[in-house]
Amino acid sequence: MSQLLRVQNFTISSDGVACGENQTFESPFGLDPGEMLSWAGATASWAMRTDSGGSRGLDDYFIRDFSHNIGAEIMGRNKFGPQRGPWENLDWDGWWGEEPPFHTPVFVATHHPRPSIARGETTFHFVDGDPATILEQAKEAAQGKDVRLGGGITTIREFLDADLVDTMHVAVSPITFGTGLRLWETPDELLDRFHLETVPSPSGVTHHLFWRK
Repeated sequence: MSQLLRVQNFTISSDGVACGENQTFESPFGLDPGEMLSWAGATASWAMRTDSGGSRGLDDYFIRDFSHNIGAEIMGRNKFGPQRGPWENLDWDGWWGEEPPFHTPVFVATHHPRPSIARGETTFHFVDGDPATILEQAKEAAQGKDVRLGGGITTIREFLDADLVDTMHVAVSPITFGTGLRLWETPDELLDRFHLETVPSPSGVTHHLFWRK
């Protein structure tokens, strides 16, 4: 496979939850993700780190690998922002300010397209289509590099259901939320299509590595 569709560093709770059902501008995840994502924020390579500290080792390796050979990203509209339905505020340009962390074309899956937005090295394209069509657009924009499937939960599930995902790295945090949007009830659900290796980290998360059979 010359170009892969990859899920990277996607973090969920031990009961499969990655976000709540009531996302707002003030609460992008719909729940408090701090403890769930603490493994990433503790690494030396965390993009928002402002000091020279942080851990090295397994967790840091996955954070460093986040952008390796990535030429485009696909995300769902809910990851881009909290608005629903027709766009009421075209001034809204995402959670990430003037320099988003992607540095590639980003294809935002939505039933309500709008003009593209360029911010720094990132351009957001708003596209309406089935997963295969959106992936074809992203691969063309990636110019031979891989495409990252950034989330959220609903978008990843749609691409999994369409059998388009090639590899996944899912970090499972040792916390539970009880309610919310789930990636799975158990990772065994994916074993008909994927190989799986699990690697525990000293931070407490368990890294789940999937690759297509």
